Amino acid sequence: MNPVADKLKRPLRDLRISVTDQCNFRCSYCMPREIFGPEYAFLPKEVLLSNEEIVFAAKSFVELGVQKLRLTGGEPLLRPDLCDLISSLSTETGVQDISLTTNASLLPRYAQKLKDAGLRRINISLDSLDHDRFAQMSGGRSSPDAVIRGIDAAEKAGLKIKVNMVAKLGVNEVDVLPMIEYFRERRITLRFIEFMDVGETNGWKMDQVVPAKQILETIGSKYDFEPVDPSYRGEVASRYRFKDARSEFGIITSITNPFCGDCNRARISAEGKLYTCLFATAGTDLKKQIRSGISQEDFTSYVSKLWITRDDQHSEDRSKGRPLKNDKKVEMSYIGG
Repeated sequence: MNPVADKLKRPLRDLRISVTDQCNFRCSYCMPREIFGPEYAFLPKEVLLSNEEIVFAAKSFVELGVQKLRLTGGEPLLRPDLCDLISSLSTETGVQDISLTTNASLLPRYAQKLKDAGLRRINISLDSLDHDRFAQMSGGRSSPDAVIRGIDAAEKAGLKIKVNMVAKLGVNEVDVLPMIEYFRERRITLRFIEFMDVGETNGWKMDQVVPAKQILETIGSKYDFEPVDPSYRGEVASRYRFKDARSEFGIITSITNPFCGDCNRARISAEGKLYTCLFATAGTDLKKQIRSGISQEDFTSYVSKLWITRDDQHSEDRSKGRPLKNDKKVEMSYIGG
């Protein structure tokens, strides 16, 4: 089957698969501890897609045009059979670009195993190098030192690394320059993410967003840089290159400069629901189709029909004052980033 495009002529290029809804952190913008406390009931194992079911789904998405697979969570390293899953995806789908999003706290144990299984790239969340502000952002779990040890392990294993920092006004905007200085020196790409209105539990307010303009001005107060052309249509981060160093940084501007017009990402939740927008209010149950015994060919056709009817553009609608759906948005911890 040929690659597909949605109603806005956006191709299907990236697939993000949540492999668990559990996490060992309680980040305020994703899984705030006030709601996701120690007694929170996560999904039982039998509800999650198995490795075989994930590979089955991924094969159809690849046939429809997907070139990149990213495994997310929750914290994906909490899934015991993750390396087996990566190995199967690598050998059975033909996709070379398989990446993982993680808080890195468990990477010293798993980095080399992940690389050996076929993982190529890794996105690591780190919101501050300061212990107190890190604790405030992570819900009091772990430390920046633990994340740095994870980054060291990923680097030693030969994984390509990007570090993501969610910038929240009044909390960690003071960390923009320290983070830039640290990762510029290490020649690791740092990407700033504007605090987003994903889900219903993170207490998002517009006045808590650190806009891209402010981030650029802060970095520009010390370093000279220039914009870099996108590598492909739909690249989420606006990229910049330092003029005096072989490193770059990026900003994901989903609030102040939405990029819905080029969005080519689909997301599958840990229990097998397809979401065609990060800000979606409802998903389509793929697990039911897969467990019904549907053939690969028929499942591919089913997914194709779902994509070609897609017209999501939540961030564009918000920025232009268009009416938004009143239904509750799916949580980031459930859908992945």
